[in-house]
Amino acid sequence: MKKILQISVIITLLFACKNESKKEVKDEYQHHKVEKKETPKKKPLSPHTSTMAMIGDAHIHIDYSSPGVRGRIIFGGLVGYDNVWQAGAHMATWIETNKDLIINGEVLPKGKYGFFTIPSKEDWTIMINKNWNQHGKDDYNVNDDVIRFKVTPSISDKITEHLEYKVNKISETEGSISLAWEKVTISFPFKINQ
Repeated sequence: MKKILQISVIITLLFACKNESKKEVKDEYQHHKVEKKETPKKKPLSPHTSTMAMIGDAHIHIDYSSPGVRGRIIFGGLVGYDNVWQAGAHMATWIETNKDLIINGEVLPKGKYGFFTIPSKEDWTIMINKNWNQHGKDDYNVNDDVIRFKVTPSISDKITEHLEYKVNKISETEGSISLAWEKVTISFPFKINQ
């Protein structure tokens, strides 16, 4: 009987040690498990963005990449005076309207267009161009301009860090489009062609 009791104690101790050993291995495994950390995505220097508005039943949409000033001289520096600029970064900025617009006394038929400028110290030339799908100004052709006109920029002491377009509603039939970057803002009105 004594032997049976000793054998049962030994067997019980063996099972207890075996289970404890498994637990330690499991704990050790969990302790050394490497946690995978998500590396934060780097913000793009010129994020892709858009702006839009309803003016009456006209939907006007502008799509562009928005570069930052980042301490640089923009106009007359990064963007040279008297040169064609795609009015954004990367792909050409485009404007789309589902209604005919009147800009500077000319009709812009409903559709999608490239938006280009020629900045200068005195005034800017605005070009709305048939070729909206191009990298930068690589394929810009003056013969594809649908409307071309001049505007006078306003200069501010306040810096607009990232290029920003706005479509502003003036009334149910009128609005304006503006571009602001660095210390420069340009703006021009339009009407819905009734």
